Amino acid sequence: MTTDIEGTDAGELWIFAYGSLMWRPDFAYEERVGARLFGYHRALCIYSHHHRGTAERPGLVLGLDRGGSCVGLCFRIAASERAATLDAVRARELVSGVYAEIAAPVRLADGRRLAAVAYVAKRDHEQYAGALDTAEVARLVAQGHGQYGANVDYVRNTQAHLAEMGMKDARLAAVIAELG
Repeated sequence: MTTDIEGTDAGELWIFAYGSLMWRPDFAYEERVGARLFGYHRALCIYSHHHRGTAERPGLVLGLDRGGSCVGLCFRIAASERAATLDAVRARELVSGVYAEIAAPVRLADGRRLAAVAYVAKRDHEQYAGALDTAEVARLVAQGHGQYGANVDYVRNTQAHLAEMGMKDARLAAVIAELG
């Protein structure tokens, strides 16, 4: 189920990326800009049963969880690609219903403020893991392997991409240190 993405222009579309969408968007875009989303933070809080794990051996993937803010990227999608891009991103992000689609307030690196489509964790979903200690997160990440490959690669790729953009995520760094 998706929520109405009111607040986004009926023409062009902005999508906020905070995890694998940053380094593997799988859609065409007109502009890619650093951005900060308000009201949610990046967290390894979603049990992955598809992309980076299975129901029997879940991995752990990122979600936007309530509180704080999150630095990531915003992609501007041409009006002519809006529907096709939303369909593709929804097929990827809404596979199990653990994320809600919202229009979230973001500030772009150049100061512009707008509403972007973002996918936030549903805390009442069975795949919501919540706040786990670093050792448990590392254990789940180490065991996870799904349709898109090893969970460890997902976490390391996300951390590496953030570092390339000059961004730091202390929680991801702690998990990677725990993995060794």
